[in-house]
Amino acid sequence: MENLHRDKDGNPLIDRYSPDERNHHWLTAGCFILLALSGLALFHPATAWLSMLFGGGQWTRILHPFIGLVMFGSFATLVKRFWHHNQFEPGDKEWLAQIGDVINNHEEKLPKSGRYNGGQKMLFFVLIICMTGLLISGLLIWRAYFSAYFPIDLVRLGALLHATFGFIIICAIIVHIYAGIWVRGSIRAMVRGTVTYGWARKHHPRWFEEEARKSRK
Repeated sequence: MENLHRDKDGNPLIDRYSPDERNHHWLTAGCFILLALSGLALFHPATAWLSMLFGGGQWTRILHPFIGLVMFGSFATLVKRFWHHNQFEPGDKEWLAQIGDVINNHEEKLPKSGRYNGGQKMLFFVLIICMTGLLISGLLIWRAYFSAYFPIDLVRLGALLHATFGFIIICAIIVHIYAGIWVRGSIRAMVRGTVTYGWARKHHPRWFEEEARKSRK
């Protein structure tokens, strides 16, 4: 394969993510952590102590929306890059229907996955919906610049939606992190950009076969 390398032990490796893709992923991840902490600090008095991580309540209110814009921009770059890889196909519905086999690690019973499986594609679109919802609702409640232009009832709805989308995306990212740890070798892909020959063939066999065909042309 043209994009096949070997590690120090001679095991074959395949490129999965470019340096630019990894940089945007980790920028988005870093912003998410900051937003989750600052958002919780602003959400309830019981978690207000988290604002001390950002220099106090005033700085938390100032920084939170700007970090959100950075995260949205970085995530939008990833969406543009991976959009065509995450379109649902007939096999994805079957993959999702066999979630029991996924949990029990019976991957041999699953339809062949392309670059991303049905679960990853579902997460992709959940994140798009949540990110878009957070951006729109965030602009509605951004007092320093925008909220004065909207009716109070709309601003209140925006606050409710912002909290709802925030809760959903936190849960989705927890699932994402768990899956990355559970599927051994996945974190390496986003840290080093490569996966092993065996990992690709086991978890994303159709993608592996496509890469093999490319190398023979």
